[in-house]
Amino acid sequence: MKIAFFSTQTYDKTFFDKYNVGLGFTIEYYETALNEKTVNLLGEVDAICTFVNDQISRPVLQHVAQKGIGILALRCAGFNQVDLAAAKEFNVKIVRVPAYSPHAVAEHAVAMMMTLNRKTHKAYNRVREQNFSLNGLLGFDLYGKTVGVVGTGNIGQVVCTIMLGFGCKVLAYDIKPDAQLQAAGVTYVPLATLFSQSDILSLHCPLNEHTRYLINDQSVQQLKKGVMLINTSRGALIDTRSVIQGLKSATIGALGIDVYEQEEKLFFRDLSEKIIKDDIISRLSSFPNVLITAHQGFFTQEALTQIAITTLSNLNHYKNGDPLENEVRF
Repeated sequence: MKIAFFSTQTYDKTFFDKYNVGLGFTIEYYETALNEKTVNLLGEVDAICTFVNDQISRPVLQHVAQKGIGILALRCAGFNQVDLAAAKEFNVKIVRVPAYSPHAVAEHAVAMMMTLNRKTHKAYNRVREQNFSLNGLLGFDLYGKTVGVVGTGNIGQVVCTIMLGFGCKVLAYDIKPDAQLQAAGVTYVPLATLFSQSDILSLHCPLNEHTRYLINDQSVQQLKKGVMLINTSRGALIDTRSVIQGLKSATIGALGIDVYEQEEKLFFRDLSEKIIKDDIISRLSSFPNVLITAHQGFFTQEALTQIAITTLSNLNHYKNGDPLENEVRF
């Protein structure tokens, strides 16, 4: 079975080659993302594997189906980048990695909270320049603060547990409250209450028609003054222009993002010698209280191992005609 991998980096090859031993798949790696322009690169393959910023639109799926390819394997959990109606129409099965390491993303979210609060990134740079002043590095105790978590799936649950361990009051919002979290001390509240009471707000919900621009002009006005906002889920959960206004007005006291709505043009690339033409990300980077990482939350050995194992297992099940337990149902 021959598979075309798109949006691949060196580490993808390392992990997938390691866990392909014994399975015997033939893998063609492409560094480019899959979209309407690059789909023509496809040769004679039996399957396609893509990542978060590949654009699986209707024209792409139509081309895939015309080549007789019956499965597209996402090596990620989210599938908002896929035109599911078109996949159903052209009978292309979509499989994913529903859970690789919730701890990886949750711990990264907490790392962003700690960095923004205690300003360790700034302190590191200062000391390297022999500047040992503490001016401008004042933080606050996490103990006793109110942390709001939007979405208590696998990742949100871990964030709640970690923040309870810090001695925080944890509020949560989800359409399906988790009884175990409630028993542990998490309080589920309406979204407006969570917005108005949270000192730290962390987003861990999927991107869909109900959550797109969850943080917008209206919801920014509902936030507690000086809130720290963390987004490690999907870029379009926040309207970045609204957040910039929130930063300028000091309604948002700090922002940490590991995802960005237009990240497919930037992330996973070395653009250090180029001029960034995205004025919004450039504006965000100019704020001293903004921390941006380039979709790094998933990037642990454990997560990459599980992504490779699950993705290859999904493809092996398809090859053998076995049930696809990780298929996205339309």
